Amino acid sequence: MVSDEILTKYPGDSVPPHFSIRIKELTERDRRSLLMHFLALDEHARQMRFGSPLPDELVTRYVQKINFSRDVVFGVYDDTLKLVAVGHLAYMPRGALPGLGKATERERVAEFGVSVLDPYCGQGIGTKLFERAAMHCRNDDIDTLYIHCLSSNERMMHIAIKAGMSIHRDHGEADAYLKLPPADPASVLREAFDEQVANLDYTLKANTHALGKFIRHFPGTKGN
Repeated sequence: MVSDEILTKYPGDSVPPHFSIRIKELTERDRRSLLMHFLALDEHARQMRFGSPLPDELVTRYVQKINFSRDVVFGVYDDTLKLVAVGHLAYMPRGALPGLGKATERERVAEFGVSVLDPYCGQGIGTKLFERAAMHCRNDDIDTLYIHCLSSNERMMHIAIKAGMSIHRDHGEADAYLKLPPADPASVLREAFDEQVANLDYTLKANTHALGKFIRHFPGTKGN
């Protein structure tokens, strides 16, 4: 079970007081922001996220194929409305992962992938995205959360170990899964509350951003 608390400290786990992590479920309207986020990942970050340093063309194709009606995508926006972190829950039938056939009692499992822009790494954002994804899985009647990544992906391995996931390493790659408890009223209410707070936070940031642009272009304003 994923704890709401950080079990072990990792360099940079503390979050600067000026940046609050609010995790928002993304929709079709966020697809452009998603594309900008993934294109901003450097070669190493793409290697860790996708297993190989995908060129821009394949990254664009990946974003275009995200199905928001099937999968669930979470994002963290900073104060300038830049999408700085993304967590992707991809649902698949358990038969697609033969090794997990005995690990789940459900017909579906969820695979989790995460990416964080370099300046925002080390702030615990990836862990928070994982916890949010795990809670969503519980409330969506998914009992197994799965991760596949390179064994050299230290940050993903850190998340997996901290969550108590069962990990299997083979030929430079790692598979990890976590058994999730069933949903309860507290988990349902917590997810609904967190989503409302994240939407309110995004709206406030968007309004502040729009007001700032208006002021900068207002006649007589310094810089015009």
